[in-house]
Amino acid sequence: MADLRALFSSNNPSEYDAVEAFTDRQYQWAVVAAALGEHLQHVARPGFDVEDLESPRTNLLMFHGVGGAGKSTLLRKIEAALTTAEDRPAQWGEPAWTQRLLPIRIDLSRSAQAGSDYERVLLTIRLALAGGLGRTLPSFDVALRNYWETVHPGEPLDEYIRRTGIAGKVTNLLPSQLQASVGELAAALQLPGLVGSAAGQLTSALVTALRERQERAQALAGAARTATLLETTPDLEALSYYPHLLSWDLSRLPAKKTVTPVVLLDTFEDTADRHRDLERLLQRLVWLMPNVFFVLAGRSRLQWADPALHGQLDWTGPTAWPGLSTTRSIPAPRTDAPAGRQHLIGDLSAEDCETHLAQRLTIEGRPLIDADIRAAITHRSHGLPLHLDLAVSRFLEIRRTGRTPVAADFDCSFPALLARTLSDLTAEERHLLRSVSLLDAWDLELATRAAGLTQQAPARRLTERPLIAENPYALWPYHLHRAIRTAVREDTHSEDRWTDADWQQAATRALAALGEQWTAATTLGPSRLLLVACLRQGLRLARDHNLADLGWLTDAAYAYTDDSVWEPLTLPADTAGAPDTPADALAELLTAITRRQHEHRQHTVDRLTEVLDSGLLSTEVIELALYYRAKAYKDLDQGAAARAGMQQVADADGRLAPKARRGLANLARLAGDFPTALAAVPTLGWKGRHHRVLGDIRWSQADTAAAVSAFEAGRTEAEQHGAAGERAMMQVRLALAVSFADPDRAGDELALAHQLLDGLDQRSNTLLAQVVALVKDAGTSDVATRARSLRTDIEAAGLPFLHRFVELALAFHHAVRSEDQGLAATIDRLRALTATGDFAYFTDIAHFMGTLPLTRPSTTRWTTSDDDVRSAWRSLVQARQEHLLAGN
Repeated sequence: MADLRALFSSNNPSEYDAVEAFTDRQYQWAVVAAALGEHLQHVARPGFDVEDLESPRTNLLMFHGVGGAGKSTLLRKIEAALTTAEDRPAQWGEPAWTQRLLPIRIDLSRSAQAGSDYERVLLTIRLALAGGLGRTLPSFDVALRNYWETVHPGEPLDEYIRRTGIAGKVTNLLPSQLQASVGELAAALQLPGLVGSAAGQLTSALVTALRERQERAQALAGAARTATLLETTPDLEALSYYPHLLSWDLSRLPAKKTVTPVVLLDTFEDTADRHRDLERLLQRLVWLMPNVFFVLAGRSRLQWADPALHGQLDWTGPTAWPGLSTTRSIPAPRTDAPAGRQHLIGDLSAEDCETHLAQRLTIEGRPLIDADIRAAITHRSHGLPLHLDLAVSRFLEIRRTGRTPVAADFDCSFPALLARTLSDLTAEERHLLRSVSLLDAWDLELATRAAGLTQQAPARRLTERPLIAENPYALWPYHLHRAIRTAVREDTHSEDRWTDADWQQAATRALAALGEQWTAATTLGPSRLLLVACLRQGLRLARDHNLADLGWLTDAAYAYTDDSVWEPLTLPADTAGAPDTPADALAELLTAITRRQHEHRQHTVDRLTEVLDSGLLSTEVIELALYYRAKAYKDLDQGAAARAGMQQVADADGRLAPKARRGLANLARLAGDFPTALAAVPTLGWKGRHHRVLGDIRWSQADTAAAVSAFEAGRTEAEQHGAAGERAMMQVRLALAVSFADPDRAGDELALAHQLLDGLDQRSNTLLAQVVALVKDAGTSDVATRARSLRTDIEAAGLPFLHRFVELALAFHHAVRSEDQGLAATIDRLRALTATGDFAYFTDIAHFMGTLPLTRPSTTRWTTSDDDVRSAWRSLVQARQEHLLAGN
């Protein structure tokens, strides 16, 4: 079909080919084909009776979706496909049925020429049948003629049809067929004198004949309720029941004339009002014509299966309308069709968007819109067909100015898209829509508080709109269509658009609502999922709207870092350059802390230094930056800087003071001052992770039993506090301690460590677990090869302290295999790696493993005698040698 709007956009109509491109929508067609096939089988069964007004109805489909989703285009394509096979897309395939169909598409839009009142809808259907059948439908026609003469006295039906433009080429067919129906009935009643009389006289004669059960009258108009209908005063209420007569007439057609009408009612949302008057009449139309198949399209789902509408509509509830109880989403084309009768029209895939844009405007078969522009439009549209159409119009508009469009011209939203979205929303719903556009996802309570309302009812009504998507399994189930969300946020044209102050107030409310939800949840126990979700949305709101009062975000930031899980916060549109607001600074701080699991630790130091130097961090969170920078310094083997940072945090005696004191104890251990580290353990408590510090001291001195006991206690304590990150760290260290002494048990402990690490973003502990595997397998043939690969991963991670662990594992391996040369080379590498003093005791341990004398004075201060430590490490080597011999 030609795109007339594009055709009239240029003085040279032959410059390019403009067509109304249609993406396949194959799945939607599969839904229609399957439902229509079931309908045809149903009406062909021997027991089917059009006069059965009690059986449930399945003779309809409902497609609903946001404005601009392509519903009208889909219905036009279905109409064409049902009319001729040539107009059916090849990918839709051949239908399974062979029966004759008559598609009748009616636009219910208030702006449509045919109008939206019930009288015109019914006339449109009868006119289509006049053209499609070429014969009378006497029962209905007599009732219609009587109605017309009563309600429209003096107005000829043909003039009315011509004036309203609802008939096209068949304007004169209906009046002539009505007259023919009169003749048939007059002949049947053997009253030829009534042919030219008023319809009322003929109707009375027909009613009398039906009451007297005259066979010829019953053959033509013998439905059980015909007489009663004709006796009723002919008004709009009576007219709404006449489809029953039309259904009866269709069921009595000769076999060669049999046809199944498929009525396509578009823009169904324009039937809605407070009282559902027109919707009630159209529902009667569907119910009273069970041998006609209906396809409806509108923005909102049909609510006919909702028992709450009892009294507003004639037939309600899931029993009356099976298949309308739930909505089935159609995210992408498929070959099978679900049995439901209500379907959400989803967005187009990126591939379909590309196809649409490439085919819409062409020159000699080549796309007029360049690939980079098509990609930009597709990205911005989020699959909404209306956005694609508006972008094509913008493309042509730019070309008319004489300028060649570029991709940057389409990094925008369109006022027309927003106008379409807002057109049928109440003022309250528009307010809510703008409020929730600030949120990535939300529930009823969050939306209500963000909008500053006191009742959830408006939010519930908004969720019933197709522009709101629902994922019932998500933390917050609702989210706004992304293209519409962008249009709402960029609105500068609508009459009731918000000012900057309005957006600022709404952002403040939304941030407070997130904080209230997180704070309330903490009283029931920690929820890591909710914490991270609130942080993601809260940080973005505070940053994007430059909110000064960060409030609960500070507490949430500490809660986030406390467990060492490190889920990515994935804040969109990171600020370019240095942070310039407190919210920027906090977002950058948490991002740097999180990203250190994926970046070189020097980059972490640089990012945290920049944040600290900005002077934008509040006093409460400065220590957070200092502490994690000190940890990064430690990982980079910059012991002096690490100690200075930890001491500064410890001296401030703030929230992180216990962790900083643990850091100082660990730094003392790394320097070989075990007594000082051990003396600090009783002061640390849970917050200072006392069991972890003690376990690290004990395994370093080959006191395996004490180390395992400490790590098991630490793991239990972590479980009691719901600290998944700490529990995983304890398990990795427990596996490390066990790996030297008991390789069989180490395999089980390591498997559990990997299980606990799964889903956590702990890069250093994941790499340490690989070191554990080396120690567990010490003495076997492939350890050295695996060590070389592990060194590469450690270097890429920017975690040089782990190189010492790899060399310690290799020292154990060479000692077990009595490879003196390999052990000597390993000791040389360890000495170079520990030249700063940190981990120098690893060099001592390597000597102890091989019963080698120390070649230089040691600075290590053990908690027991040097001989005891030497003996303990040598015993572990001998035990491994015996284990390997026993295995052979």
